[in-house]
Amino acid sequence: MFDRLKSYLDSIHARDPAPRSRWEILLYPGVWALGFHRVAHWLFEAKLFFLARLVNHISRLMTAIDIHPGATIGKNFFIDHGFTVIGETAEIGDNVTIYQCVTLGGTNPTNGIGGKRHPTILDNVIIGSGAQVIGPITVGERARIGANAVVLDEVPAGATMVAVKARSTLVPAEVWEREFIPYGTPCEDAEGNRVDCIEKLESELMSLKADIAALKAGVVTEGEAPVQASLDLGKKSGTDS
Repeated sequence: MFDRLKSYLDSIHARDPAPRSRWEILLYPGVWALGFHRVAHWLFEAKLFFLARLVNHISRLMTAIDIHPGATIGKNFFIDHGFTVIGETAEIGDNVTIYQCVTLGGTNPTNGIGGKRHPTILDNVIIGSGAQVIGPITVGERARIGANAVVLDEVPAGATMVAVKARSTLVPAEVWEREFIPYGTPCEDAEGNRVDCIEKLESELMSLKADIAALKAGVVTEGEAPVQASLDLGKKSGTDS
C-alpha cells in the first residue's frame, strides 16, 4: 500500500516541479480529492448511494473539487490545483493530468435514460486549465486539450485541441513524443502556425495592392513588354458618345 502511495506521489512530482518533498504533495487538494473519491466510488459500487454522496460532499467542501462517486478513475490521476468537476459516467485512464477549472461534463439525455453522457479520457491525456470536455466522447491516448478549449467531438490519439469550438492543431513529432507537456499545449507551436498564416495573408494582400496600384497607373506588365492598360477607354468611349 505504501509502495503504491509513494509511486503515486512520485508520478505527481514528475509532472509538477513545485513540491520539495512527498509530504508537501500530500497536502495537494487533488490528492485528497482522489483519496475521498476512492472511498466514495467503493460505496457507490456497493449501492450505498447516500453515503457515497456524503463523502463526495465532504470532499468538495475540503478541496473545491467535485468528482461524482460514479466516475471511474485509473492510476496516477493528478488534478493540479482545484475547481474541477467530473461527472458520473466519466471514465479516466492512467497517468491523466488535469489542471484547474476543468469540466468533464455531460449532455442532457432526451429519452430520460441516464446512460453514458460524460467523456472517456484515455491514458496519458493532459487537459489544460479552463477546458470543457462535454458529452459521451472519447479523448484518445496522449491527446492534449489546450487551456479554455471547448471539446464536443471525438479527439484522435495524439491530437492537440485548441480554441472554441476546439480544433486540432498539428505539432512536430518530437513534441508529441515527449513524456509530458505542462499545461497540455505547446503554445509556441500553435502560435507559430498562426503567425505563418498571418504572414502569408499579409504577403498576398501586399501583392494585390501592388497589382491594383499598377492598374490605376494604367500600366500592367505582360511578359517582358509593358502594355498600356485600357482603363480609360470606358471614359473615352463615354465622351465620344
